[in-house]
Amino acid sequence: MDRTLVDFIKVLRTAEVKVSPAETLDAMAALDIVGYDDRQFLKNTLSLVLSKNPEEKEAFDSCFDHFFTFDKFQSNDDEAGSDSSSEFQDQQDDFNPQDGAGEEGREGSGGGQGMGQGSKGEEPTFGEASEDDSLLPQSELGKLLLSDDKTELAIAMAEAGRAVEVNQIVVFTQKGLFTRKMMEHMGLRELQEEISELRKMGGGRQINLADRLKKARDVLREQVRDYVERQFFLHADETGKQLREELLKKVKLSNLEKRNFKDVQDVVFKMAKKLISIHSKRRKTFKRGQLDVRKTLRHNMQYDGMLFDIRWKSSKVDRPKVMAICDVSGSVSNYSRFLLMFLYSLADILPKVRSFAFSSDLGEVTQLFEYSTLEDAIAKTMRDYGAGSTDYGQMLMDFKKMCMDDVNNKTTIIILGDGRNNYGEAKAEILREIYDKCQRLIWLNPEPRMSWTVGDAEMKKYAPSCHQADVCNSLLHLERVVSNLLRSVT
Repeated sequence: MDRTLVDFIKVLRTAEVKVSPAETLDAMAALDIVGYDDRQFLKNTLSLVLSKNPEEKEAFDSCFDHFFTFDKFQSNDDEAGSDSSSEFQDQQDDFNPQDGAGEEGREGSGGGQGMGQGSKGEEPTFGEASEDDSLLPQSELGKLLLSDDKTELAIAMAEAGRAVEVNQIVVFTQKGLFTRKMMEHMGLRELQEEISELRKMGGGRQINLADRLKKARDVLREQVRDYVERQFFLHADETGKQLREELLKKVKLSNLEKRNFKDVQDVVFKMAKKLISIHSKRRKTFKRGQLDVRKTLRHNMQYDGMLFDIRWKSSKVDRPKVMAICDVSGSVSNYSRFLLMFLYSLADILPKVRSFAFSSDLGEVTQLFEYSTLEDAIAKTMRDYGAGSTDYGQMLMDFKKMCMDDVNNKTTIIILGDGRNNYGEAKAEILREIYDKCQRLIWLNPEPRMSWTVGDAEMKKYAPSCHQADVCNSLLHLERVVSNLLRSVT
């Protein structure tokens, strides 16, 4: 049962219910106390241990109901049965019509249930048709199918699913693959061989048994397919979402369609949240305050206990000062959109971000993002500053006039653009002045390096005046750049 509980907790985690190892151990201890005889009691107990807020409780209820269910194998008269279980029962009755079987018939059916004497006038069942054992299924799967034992069938299917690791299904196109693997694990090969042998015998009874086994096999295949489908929605719904997110991180932002923007925005916020959790607690230690004895002793072990390197407990968060300049002309507007989104998602650790947009004339959009929703601010930025002809020389002159006095040795400047200046004056000397005055100057170019010197590109003039000049055309690149920025300035 512990293994089943661990699998269930994996499902909860894919549904974004945060379950720690300690909570997993608590759930196991609770399970030992309450047992699993009472389904509702078990559900309420695990819900108290594993879910912490209304959203997680809702996700828990859904996961529990889907994970611990065998509705496909409930009998028709069971009030909890579903339409699908009734359909299964009807299909079973078609090839196994031995309702009302007695104890004597069950003993003669090779261990299966429901194989005994039928009512007078009904078609004889497999067990009573002849004393010839060849008319009884010989394969294990055949015996299970014609036994009408739904509990054993459910257990066999669950064991097959565990054996082929159906919980590792990622995409819906794997449904057929896992269905075949489960059928083979349950004994499909032996069943197929038995059906073929019965048909080769050619007798009426043999053909009848072969037809019943074939019909049972087809019903089983449909049930296994449904089981795999349920496992996909249970295990791979969030896994598939994570896969899509990984793909969105790697795809070029210029290739994204409008319908993908919402998904990409969610990815950006998750990436920013991860960076916040990593970097928000980075500290800068003072050279005065309360002595940190533990750190001092550890750092001075190399000096044989002589306290040359003193460590203090007083600390504060060192916040970077960032200026982001984004080219929002048509060719690179998508990249700028997501850089601005990324930076403003990091407000907890980058509260001093100043943002600028240009195609020719430079304008500051910091307040626009502070007092408008993110979507409205981005749309207005693109509309107000994205219509002109790209002119990096004019942008650099405007920046020198507006902001040069605010740049100091704690300032990091990020420029995102392709460096294509429409054969205008580059003004690279102004970029050099900025380089000499700021702490770091980073240029992010969405084009591949081989294009940096082709046509009207001016990167050959701008790159030498940058501390870092990198290709950046995907969310993965953006995350890496921002992570390195935070690592170096905190």
